Amino acid sequence: MRIVETIEEVRAQIAEWRKEGRTIGFVPTMGYLHEGHMSLIDAAGENDRVVVSIFVNPMQFGPNEDLASYPRDLEHDAGMCEEHGVDLIFYPTPEEMYGDTFYSYVDMNVLTQELCGLSRPVHFRGVCTVVAKLFNIVTPDKAYFGQKDAQQLAIIKRMVKDLNMPLTVIGCPIIREADGLAKSSRNTYLSPEERKAALVLSRSVFLGKKMVEEGERDAKKVISAMKEEIEREPLARIDYVKVVDLDTMQQVERIEGDILTAIAVFIGKTRLIDNFIYNEK
Repeated sequence: MRIVETIEEVRAQIAEWRKEGRTIGFVPTMGYLHEGHMSLIDAAGENDRVVVSIFVNPMQFGPNEDLASYPRDLEHDAGMCEEHGVDLIFYPTPEEMYGDTFYSYVDMNVLTQELCGLSRPVHFRGVCTVVAKLFNIVTPDKAYFGQKDAQQLAIIKRMVKDLNMPLTVIGCPIIREADGLAKSSRNTYLSPEERKAALVLSRSVFLGKKMVEEGERDAKKVISAMKEEIEREPLARIDYVKVVDLDTMQQVERIEGDILTAIAVFIGKTRLIDNFIYNEK
């Protein structure tokens, strides 16, 4: 496994693999890897070569967000990647990715204007821009993203479709702790008391999912029950609980077709997200 820091080195290695006729799977991350990331890397193993990027992207953090405190540990990440058969880690600096001046952005309407886009207004412009850059640098055949960030996954799929990018985006299931909490690098921010309180997210998601599976089709009733569950936890503060169309991220009143029910909740100062998807057969 190689760890490289420059775009030039990545391109040279990709060119070599392409000459050999190799297929390339790509997993973009912000590092501090956990089993959720490993599930993406394992899925990418269906390709001949696997590339992982580790880059805490300043462009997707707003003022007063956790850019400076976001956990970083390259040694830990590299060990996990090597264990799971990664061939190349791209570990650039912000200067390598954006240079001294940067004027070009990838932006999107509609899908970015709901859910996390409302409370983090610059976030998805930063995500789309950095992911588009990474796709141009790595030129993968397939790229792998987790369903925990379901809005991000939908946005990246739409960007690839709208801009005719020559790759396939694969969504992979949420990986949870034994007690149900969705795995996230931000879970490390939680105190023991907050960690226990954070289980309210998965409880409310499992409750909403059960209601829908048992036939409830009124989105307001599902939202109301989920909010009620969250509000029982004193350390929890709701950012949003919403039911949206999976393709457009717009709110719906009836649960029909492909639906995403997504939540964002502050536990103390830490903002966590969770969701479930319902596909009407």
